[in-house]
Amino acid sequence: MRNLLFALTGVALLAFAPLHSALAADEKKDAFVDKDLSGWDGLKEHWSFKDGALTGTTYPDGGKFNTFLCSKKTYKDFELHFQVKLTGKDWSGNSGVQVRSKILDTEAGKKHFAVSGPQCDMGDIYWGSLYGEEFGGMMKQAPKDVVAKVLKKDDFNDYFIKVVGKHVTIKLNGETTIDDDFPKTPDEGIIAWQLHQGAPMEVVFKNIEFKDLSAKK
Repeated sequence: MRNLLFALTGVALLAFAPLHSALAADEKKDAFVDKDLSGWDGLKEHWSFKDGALTGTTYPDGGKFNTFLCSKKTYKDFELHFQVKLTGKDWSGNSGVQVRSKILDTEAGKKHFAVSGPQCDMGDIYWGSLYGEEFGGMMKQAPKDVVAKVLKKDDFNDYFIKVVGKHVTIKLNGETTIDDDFPKTPDEGIIAWQLHQGAPMEVVFKNIEFKDLSAKK
């Protein structure tokens, strides 16, 4: 009987091993931001992904220009959810997430990874706003009273983005700051994480969850 139990245990272990490997492969495949950042273009000396968090930094010298970590893929309709924390030297820092954007076809665009398109903003009084980066400026500012009420200045903030058609929704710590149609929104484009020019700063994005809402064809 003991030999039979050992034999059955061995069969069970063999049965579960391929399943575990398959799950691990699926988890790696489904990760929106890969550990080696192979699915992204940008100035990689400023970006790293470890312990489940994407970190961008301009320490120790600060940034002379806005730069972005840009997805190699383009996206249409989606939801993006994460927690984000900004810290800076002598300022609170500034960042954002570009949606349906593009890398500028200019010398600065190619060298600095400068982009154009709608940005879900983070920083100062602009948290939760929709800003047009090289795209006409502020598209709609978040209500200042809502931001003042929910923003955690020195901690991680929960940030939610949903883009469907021309409609953009942004939520900051569960409170809706933007929920409107924006006719000039491109139909498709890259997603990109921002490091803003200025004094040294760091931005950390963790618990990143992405859901593709585009119709499967």
